[in-house]
Amino acid sequence: MASLARLERLAQPGKIDLFYGDESGVSLLPGVPYGWQFKDEAVFAPSATGKGVNCFALLSRDNRLFFRTTEAVMNASLVCDYLDQFVHGLKKLTVVVLDNAPVHQKQVQERRRAWEAKGLYVFFLPPYCPHLNVAQTLWRKLKYEWLQAGDYQEKEVLRLRVWQALAAVGSDLKIAFKPFSQKIN
Repeated sequence: MASLARLERLAQPGKIDLFYGDESGVSLLPGVPYGWQFKDEAVFAPSATGKGVNCFALLSRDNRLFFRTTEAVMNASLVCDYLDQFVHGLKKLTVVVLDNAPVHQKQVQERRRAWEAKGLYVFFLPPYCPHLNVAQTLWRKLKYEWLQAGDYQEKEVLRLRVWQALAAVGSDLKIAFKPFSQKIN
């Protein structure tokens, strides 16, 4: 965690760009984190059947977002392809923080040197530390705040609304991140 703290300190004054990467699926079944109803009241959330949309995102604490959406299964090859696209837009030394998911490991390690030659470095979080990945907050906001119940009624509507929400991050939609802390609560 001390290494991540050093990266955060370098990113604060803009010496490096620091992005947190993660992927998530948005199912056609809406998530309901909490709810209540009256006794004998029927409550439902409209939804469709079939595949939802899978997303990959690189997010900075100042709400710069690089994202891709797909119906394909998110695998190491796709993650690496997205990182290959990301590396072309770099303006300064950039570090991408990823968790230890198997999708990030082997192929990322194989392409690492080529990315480093272009100024992109990959930092893996310690195992069992998803709470350190700020991109997790992006998925929570997307699924439980930015998407509405009606967005799940049709597959194409869901895909569009996910894309619109992610495209609005940094302009119309912002996440207020707490400063990095090495303390574990």
